[in-house]
Amino acid sequence: MTPFLIALQFLTTFPIQLKAMPTKQQNGQSLLFYPIVGLMIGLILFGLALSLQAIPIILLSSLVLVVWIWLTGGLHLDGLADTADAWVGGFGNAERTLAIMKDPSCGPIGVLSLFIVCLLKWSAIYVLLEQQLYSALVLFPLLGRLVPLMLFLSTRYVRTQGLGSSMAEFIPKTAAICIIILCLLISAYWGWSGILSSVCFIATVLYLRAKFIQRIGGITGDTVGASIEIVEVVSLLSFVISLSLYFPSALQA
Repeated sequence: MTPFLIALQFLTTFPIQLKAMPTKQQNGQSLLFYPIVGLMIGLILFGLALSLQAIPIILLSSLVLVVWIWLTGGLHLDGLADTADAWVGGFGNAERTLAIMKDPSCGPIGVLSLFIVCLLKWSAIYVLLEQQLYSALVLFPLLGRLVPLMLFLSTRYVRTQGLGSSMAEFIPKTAAICIIILCLLISAYWGWSGILSSVCFIATVLYLRAKFIQRIGGITGDTVGASIEIVEVVSLLSFVISLSLYFPSALQA
């Protein structure tokens, strides 16, 4: 139960109080529950969209996005902004890139990245709501929270001190692989659009992983947060674009 509460406390704004300081093993095990937390976030968004479907779509899509951000406390958006600033300001140098990530201030590139991601998310959410595909909102937070599990399982954590290093060291590998496969299979519930969304999800994670290794030799907490946001956007866009271009009949279903 403690690993689940750790995941819930870290990934959401839910008022979770742990009775004791978690062990390194529990921190590692908490990664297994990240997709479950993502599923919970998705179900909340689904319930919100379903219960307020009578209001104008433009307003509802804004509410869904705001609640999505509020539920996570903007944690991953912060990682996205830090990573974007570091990637541009680092000039290809690993040490400079890592140093900029530690800087709490947000530069113009970080602000621009936040604007682009939120705009694309809002647009894709609008399309989903317009087509009354409310249940699809469950899929994208789930895929997003699958990203840390995949990255920590396969990629070196570059900072030797901190929570991330212990999580990477004590992650249960066999259980993690099973959860990854199960979550990807869930996407088939939404037909070919869900499957294509998962394919784009895998491709994006592999691409980002390669870029992180190339630049800084692995991952940090900020790059993982950035990956979650980028993957959510890519999977959302691939879903709605596939509906429009390749499976238009699903829009009338």
